[in-house]
Amino acid sequence: MSLNEIDIHGALKKYFGFSQFKGLQEGVIKNVLKGNNTFVIMPTGGGKSLCYQLPALMQEGTAIVVSPLIALMKNQVDAIRGVSAEMGIAHVLNSSLNKTEIKQVKKDIMDGTTKLLYVAPESLTKEENVEFLRSVRVSFVAVDEAHCISEWGHDFRPEYRNLKSIVGRLGDDIPIIGLTATATPKVQEDIIKNLGIGDATVFKASFNRPNLFYEVRTKTENVDADIIRFVKQNEGKSGIVYCLSRKKVEELAQVLQVNGISAVPYHAGFDAKTRSKYQDMFLMEDVDVVVATIAFGMGIDKPDVRFVIHHDIPKSIESYYQETGRAGRDGGEGHCLAFYSYKDVEKLEKFMSGKPVAEQEIGNALLQEVVAYAETSMSRRKFMLHYFGEEFDEENGEGADMDDNTRNPKEKVEAMDDAVKLLKVVQGTSEKFKSKEIVNTLRGKNNALISSHKTNEKEFFGIGSDKDKSHWMALKRQMLVAGYFKKDIEQYGVIRITEKGRDFLKNPHSFMMTKDHVYNAENDNAIVGAAKSGGVADEKLLKQLKDLRKSQANKLGVPPFVVFQDPSLEDMALKYPVTLEELLNVHGVGEGKAKKYGKPFVAFIASYVEENDILRPDDLVVKSTGANSGLKLYIIQNVDRKLPLDDIASAKGLDIPELIKEMEQIVYSGTKLNLDYWIDEVLDEDQQEEIHEYFLEAESDNLEEAMKEFDGEYEDEELRLYRLKFISEVAN
Repeated sequence: MSLNEIDIHGALKKYFGFSQFKGLQEGVIKNVLKGNNTFVIMPTGGGKSLCYQLPALMQEGTAIVVSPLIALMKNQVDAIRGVSAEMGIAHVLNSSLNKTEIKQVKKDIMDGTTKLLYVAPESLTKEENVEFLRSVRVSFVAVDEAHCISEWGHDFRPEYRNLKSIVGRLGDDIPIIGLTATATPKVQEDIIKNLGIGDATVFKASFNRPNLFYEVRTKTENVDADIIRFVKQNEGKSGIVYCLSRKKVEELAQVLQVNGISAVPYHAGFDAKTRSKYQDMFLMEDVDVVVATIAFGMGIDKPDVRFVIHHDIPKSIESYYQETGRAGRDGGEGHCLAFYSYKDVEKLEKFMSGKPVAEQEIGNALLQEVVAYAETSMSRRKFMLHYFGEEFDEENGEGADMDDNTRNPKEKVEAMDDAVKLLKVVQGTSEKFKSKEIVNTLRGKNNALISSHKTNEKEFFGIGSDKDKSHWMALKRQMLVAGYFKKDIEQYGVIRITEKGRDFLKNPHSFMMTKDHVYNAENDNAIVGAAKSGGVADEKLLKQLKDLRKSQANKLGVPPFVVFQDPSLEDMALKYPVTLEELLNVHGVGEGKAKKYGKPFVAFIASYVEENDILRPDDLVVKSTGANSGLKLYIIQNVDRKLPLDDIASAKGLDIPELIKEMEQIVYSGTKLNLDYWIDEVLDEDQQEEIHEYFLEAESDNLEEAMKEFDGEYEDEELRLYRLKFISEVAN
């Protein structure tokens, strides 16, 4: 076939009505028309499908398109039928067809009418389908969503693994085109190897989306309030909020609705009718926000999504890239905000622990990359693009200032000597170790793997013991992105030194590293990627409220935490309540607590607000859905009836720690619970007296400190229960 320009451009105009190609499309299409193997890596929205649709329409025979999603196949078939007078130009061949429909598909293929046949990989393994396809002319095989081949892809499908042998059975020398929207160097290598297309021409578009702003904020207990505040600041704009669980999706959608935001929930647990109703409401702009699991967004093409919020951190950077990529497809603004706390990561790790070991290893490696993204203080865009094997100039690149770290840079420190130590350890351990072992070696921490290599006997063992783990992890990441190290593709996670790294060892020079963000429980309000975002308490007021709490506590002869806990004070310094009614909207303050201790606090805040001309966020009285109040009432009534705690817990499907957590919320909000009947069973009189004395004199009600003080004499559960009794009696 001649490949003159007019042919290709004429066909583009004839079938699709476009007068020019987008990005890499033209090069890809010419390569496919020449009958070459081709590999296309192009972000969502880059026009991937045209790369196989146009050559299929221009060539003799039928192109087979392997795709994992029945819904997407259907959409594509409808779209292709829309550009041709022939209904049979495109067909689906999958389990949803009956015998008559299958007969029609085969007839259209044999007549030469069908140019594109969409199949699921399972349909290709059926003997009768293979036999039939061997008897007709196949122009090429396109493997869409090719990352499904790789266990390192975020959407691995075992049935994709056998595609190479299946294509081999269809005939000799059938060209293969693999296409994917996200792929790290590791996944790219996997795809090429598995499809047997080592000779493929690779076309890779840039993954940079310069119009998207990336931001990570600390996830506190008030994350719902933070989301409401953000959505209200972006009133009238379309947005998606992703949550990991269906339960959370429904709860959060309800909270948004109660707080005057037009939102709908979306997850795979709804029936098809409900799902499509909610999806249409979002597409037609009857609602502004959809709260969803990742089931939402496959094939959603709404160009003007203005923000994507992650309530929970995703399982991999690929997932994050795909989900945030649904913002700003029209080239307009797109704000990508993720809430991060290490607790969520631990939850995901726990969830993975039931899986086969190989799967766990992969899952954990991918998860650690997400942790690195959240905690890094370097340009998030540069970090993400480096993950996909792409260089980015953070000074002059397009979209260089579009993330929280670049807008609020953290201080840099000279790390030349530490960089040399790190390189020496990687070199000295023969480039065999992953990050964890390298950092352990630096810090002089021995383990089985380290001693099996006799690394603990080497002179460099422990040369970095003066710095903590997070320092070395941050330095390793920054040197990796700067090109001094690279990841071994075969043994994922193993660190190798590059030519640039060897040069640095010979002639060390300045290396400035930025300190990472710290997101841990004690520091939960410390670092918010962008301080201007309004999730940080008024530090000056907070300090004064702590002083006020101390003087009130002294007056009443109780420990300060009995009056109000720290999270309550932090919330007061955020919401500035000036009446007792407003105080009820503060975290951990119920009616009893407000009446008993609230007056001096609201009076103090009122005069502080006046003196400092503070504009109060009066719209931020977050209304709760009351979904939990039924459970609280149930607990209060049954504790009054002196029911055993394990019975109360099992009746509501809770375990004891979860029940204690619910009781803590009740007690800390100011309601009395009389737990003597249960505590008397667990602790004798002397023990109770000893713990009572401790809490009476303690500065804080922190359990870890109590555990330390008693040095293992009491279980965590016993101390938590007694603390409930103590607060009930002394505070409420």
